Amino acid sequence: MKRVTALSAVVVLALTTAACGSGGTSTAGSANQSHTKVTLTLNWVPYGEHAPFYYGVKKGFYSAEGIDLTIKSGTGSGNTILQVSQDKTTFGWADTPPLLQGISKGMKVKSVGVFLQKGPSSIEFLDSKNIHKPADLKGKTVGGTPGDALYAMFPAWLKANGLSKDDVKVADVDAASKIAALIEGRVDAIMGFFHDQAPTIEGKTGKKVSYLAYSAWGMNLLGTGIVASEDTLSKNPDLVRRFVKATQRSWAEAAKDIPGAVDAMTGAAEQAPPKEVMVKQLTLAVGLLGADSGAMPGTNSDAKWSETIDLMSKYANLSSPAKPDKYWDASYAGKA
Repeated sequence: MKRVTALSAVVVLALTTAACGSGGTSTAGSANQSHTKVTLTLNWVPYGEHAPFYYGVKKGFYSAEGIDLTIKSGTGSGNTILQVSQDKTTFGWADTPPLLQGISKGMKVKSVGVFLQKGPSSIEFLDSKNIHKPADLKGKTVGGTPGDALYAMFPAWLKANGLSKDDVKVADVDAASKIAALIEGRVDAIMGFFHDQAPTIEGKTGKKVSYLAYSAWGMNLLGTGIVASEDTLSKNPDLVRRFVKATQRSWAEAAKDIPGAVDAMTGAAEQAPPKEVMVKQLTLAVGLLGADSGAMPGTNSDAKWSETIDLMSKYANLSSPAKPDKYWDASYAGKA
């Protein structure tokens, strides 16, 4: 069982200032007509994982790369990826499984670097449930949302840990109702992203939440990262390069100043959770960066991409699975 942990060290990046593009007004409040206006649509309403972007704006990391960044709330990774594919937003921050599915359905998008390389997929529960390993789920009721990757993978994850799908009762719950179902005791556990939901549940109940991470029990799916359209990659690769560079710096610096990164969201991110919740969320997110020692955040490997592609193909109906370069352009954030 994994509990709230933080990555002990993150590489310090020495990044230089790049040239700029067309006109715009800085989100940070400083007008600079030489900066390129860029929009980033998140995977969801802002929470702790998103603090590095606001921190990067506040600290001038995006401005130093000639970028005037506007951060927009999202309504799920699938919709964010769709907006990127339709060029309704310059970049998206989205989960990898729906990215693979979107590309398999013909969306002209690619990842330019996954940052959360240890996927946050998990089974979450109140500490009082006395669940410490997958075998402890036997006879329990687990809430999940049909159609998402966690739900699709759950039977295979059970099998990988010596259980059958009949050992656990699955209750179908829509995404917006899972936390309430757990708090109200209608289910014993839920399928979800522990770095987001566990601190949220703790904040609402004052009770300790624990979890079994898929990645810690034999099944890792790459998490969230930067998505760009093939049109943007083709027409403005320098902008992509500058945006990725600023984002890598933002994550590296935010990891060393988590309270400060969360403070950067004050007044800039609507509907954000309380500060103490976001500090826990970002602490957990930093622990999922997963880059090898000395590598920059967002630097990926063929092996991790291949693992996710293979799992999605076997258990989540990913059609026409291909090599990583169909889904990921390694020339921007770097390749391990």
